[in-house]
Amino acid sequence: MAIKAVVWDIDDTIFDYARADTAGMHAHLTTEGILERYGSAERALAVWKQLTERHWARFGAGEVEFQDQRRDRVRDFLGAVLDDAAADAWFDRYLVHYEAAWSLFPDTLPALDALAEGYRHAVLSNSALVAQDRKLRVLGVRDRFEAVLCAAELGVSKPAAEAFLAACAAVGLPPEEVAYVGDQPDIDARGARDAGLLGIWLDRNGSAQEGPSGVHRITSLADLPALLLADTRFGAPSTFG
Repeated sequence: MAIKAVVWDIDDTIFDYARADTAGMHAHLTTEGILERYGSAERALAVWKQLTERHWARFGAGEVEFQDQRRDRVRDFLGAVLDDAAADAWFDRYLVHYEAAWSLFPDTLPALDALAEGYRHAVLSNSALVAQDRKLRVLGVRDRFEAVLCAAELGVSKPAAEAFLAACAAVGLPPEEVAYVGDQPDIDARGARDAGLLGIWLDRNGSAQEGPSGVHRITSLADLPALLLADTRFGAPSTFG
């Protein structure tokens, strides 16, 4: 069956999250006057990234609420006992710097333009709607997507099949008519594949890692239109081009 819809990941797929997070945290710690506490900017950012991954995993597993994982990240990062209001205030000050660094990848708009006529579009993110809907609006692309689904509201996270199937239901199509594009080979591409979608791994860094079998690997969104037209998922190699 031909692909009729594309469901997109956001962070590090269409939105340059890693760059924004790095720039935002560096500016925030400098403003807060605590950058030197960590020895170097690189060390501070490494610690923040580790804590982000740890607490996002807890959120993804349903152990904590979205806002609580933010607060716990702040407390662990600062090594301080903070009440909810103080943790929220610290994170909100970070968000000012983080949002100032927001940008789409250069290939995002050309890809969305190229696929605008022939495909329906939606978003599936392991985040919360309050965060991702605002992000898409600030970046000027919210109206490109007919549905935005996030783990916090769904109650299930990628790579669970239920998350991908919810996205298919949102566009009213069976999984075999939907492609999913994301930057994580397992959480995104393999999860989509296992749910019956066409799984596409956006490997922007040209990783030497071998991708999961039965998924496609692209290194730029510029490759996506041709891949969708040439969908040969059954027995397809894990790379394209």
